[in-house]
Amino acid sequence: MSVADPVREFRPTHVVPPGGLPSWAGPEPSRPAARLDPLLPVRLLELRGDWARVECANGWATWLDGRLLLGLPHEPAGGALEPGEDPRPLLARVQAALAEYRALLDELAEGRLTAGAFAERTAGLRLGAVLDGTDAWLFDAAEQRWSYCDGRRLRPYAGDGGPEQ
Repeated sequence: MSVADPVREFRPTHVVPPGGLPSWAGPEPSRPAARLDPLLPVRLLELRGDWARVECANGWATWLDGRLLLGLPHEPAGGALEPGEDPRPLLARVQAALAEYRALLDELAEGRLTAGAFAERTAGLRLGAVLDGTDAWLFDAAEQRWSYCDGRRLRPYAGDGGPEQ
């Protein structure tokens, strides 16, 4: 039995498509598991035909239809990104959403908020951030999309809106 590294590094390679995905305990449809949330970052571990085994940030692994995953860029094609959006406004919104969630958690832990009130006040609150050195994938809840940042500029990557016409 091997001892796992106490600091497990999670580097996403893909995100779940905007509609979410069903998953299975094995590469066969008779073993259903949980449904994965839309735009969830995952790491591809293995491919078997159209089946893909992926790992989530919490270490849980599952099988799904690998044809539907959206790949994340690890290096911008052709070098540095062309001018895009300033990432700081989105970072401020992600930070504000996290601070709001933290404040609600504190109220819940201190007994100043019931579980029902906590659920009501967090309904619709979404955020997402994966940082890996200079690379960042940030979820913009207002636009319902993930964006990629190289430390200087932000570019939309995957979203709920579907392809532009």
